[in-house]
Amino acid sequence: MTVFAADFEPFGTSHQLTLVVFFALLVPVVMIGRRVRGTDLEPTVSKGFALLIAAIMVPFHLAEMSPGQFDLGGSLPLQLCDWAWILAIPTLWTRNRTLCAISYFWGLLLTTQALATPALSHGFPSPEFFGFWAMHFLIVYAAIYLTWGLGIHPTWAGFRSTVAVTAGWMVTVFLINLAIDTNYGFVNRKPSNPSILDYFGPWPVYLGVEILLCAAVWALMTWPWTRRQQPAPRDATSQAAQ
Repeated sequence: MTVFAADFEPFGTSHQLTLVVFFALLVPVVMIGRRVRGTDLEPTVSKGFALLIAAIMVPFHLAEMSPGQFDLGGSLPLQLCDWAWILAIPTLWTRNRTLCAISYFWGLLLTTQALATPALSHGFPSPEFFGFWAMHFLIVYAAIYLTWGLGIHPTWAGFRSTVAVTAGWMVTVFLINLAIDTNYGFVNRKPSNPSILDYFGPWPVYLGVEILLCAAVWALMTWPWTRRQQPAPRDATSQAAQ
C-alpha cells in the first residue's frame, strides 16, 4: 500500500507514519508545558492551545454537518471523543482541576485506543483522515500538556467526577439514540462487526462491564499521583521524641 491511498489500511504505511508523528510530538508538548508552568506565559499558551483546538475541530465538524456530508448515524458530536475535544477547550482555558482530571482519564485511556484501532474508511490525504487524527492527537496532547507539562495531577475527587460524567454521557447518548434511531457509542446495541464487546455479555450487561473496567483502570491511573501527595511517615526517632 502506498501512502496516498484512497482506503485506510490499519497499520499500513500512512497509519505507521502517523503514529511516528504522534510519538515524536509527545516530548515537545510536555517540554512546552514545563517551560511555561507557573510563569506569566502559562495562561497565554494554554488559551492559545484551546483556540488551536477550536480552530481545527469546529470547521471540520461543521463540514461534516453540511448538506451532502451529513450522516445522522455518524456526524453528530455524540461520541465520547467528540465530548473530549469539546471539553479540552474550557479545560485548557481555565485549567480547572476537575476538568483536567476528566481530560486525563478520557484522553489517556479511551482516546488512545483509537490510535491503535482507528475507525477510518478513507486514507491519506482525505479530509476525513486529517480530521480524525487531528482530533485524537489534540485530545491526548491536551491531557499530556496539563498533567506532565503544567503539573495538574488527578485526584480521587477528579476520578469520581469522571465516572459520574461518563455515566451521564452514556445515559444522554442512550436516550438520543432511542429518539433518532442511532447507535452512537454502541450504548444501545453492539456493533455489527466483531469487537471486544462480544466478550462482555449481552446488552445491557456489557455496558456495566465497560464502566467497571474503565473505573478500575482509572483508579490505577489515579493512585500513583495521590500516593505521592501523601505526607511521608515520621521516623521512629521523631515519634519517640514527642
